[in-house]
Amino acid sequence: MKQLLRSLRDDDSAVSPVIGVILMVAITVILAAVIGTFVLGLGDSLNQAPQATLNAEDASAGYVNNTGTFPGNDSAAAFTISQDGGDAIAFADIRIVIDGDGKSAQFEQGSWNDSNLGVFVDGANPSSDAEFAVGDSLTIGNSINSDTGFNTDTEYRIRLIHVPSDSILLDTEVTLR
Repeated sequence: MKQLLRSLRDDDSAVSPVIGVILMVAITVILAAVIGTFVLGLGDSLNQAPQATLNAEDASAGYVNNTGTFPGNDSAAAFTISQDGGDAIAFADIRIVIDGDGKSAQFEQGSWNDSNLGVFVDGANPSSDAEFAVGDSLTIGNSINSDTGFNTDTEYRIRLIHVPSDSILLDTEVTLR
């Protein structure tokens, strides 16, 4: 009986101490990396896009610029982009890109018109401290006698991009009538 107990105590078939040390070092390194990420704030450095419900539609039928850009009561080719819900977005963080009919227009802070195409953003006074919030809308339309602007009976792709996160918040196609 004593021999059986002695042989069980002297049995070296368990995990070696070297493997145990390697496992402990690996666990320590993984924990240090996770804790370091939280302490240094690396997880918070990502720019997240705002969550918003946006809509774009043809506004040509009833669009008349009351500032005198359009003669008389003529309507003109125009889009309306509205925010129907979600987070407010700073105008300084917005880029609007419209492509179609071989044309491309881009609007962002400091450049709310495109003189090459004769198109502009109307209905808002975007400034660096203003926000595009629920219930707000932007109208993008042609300037007076613009032969180079948007055309009716044409489909355009409208994208609203959140610049800091480089996220597309709206990507839709609208046909002007």
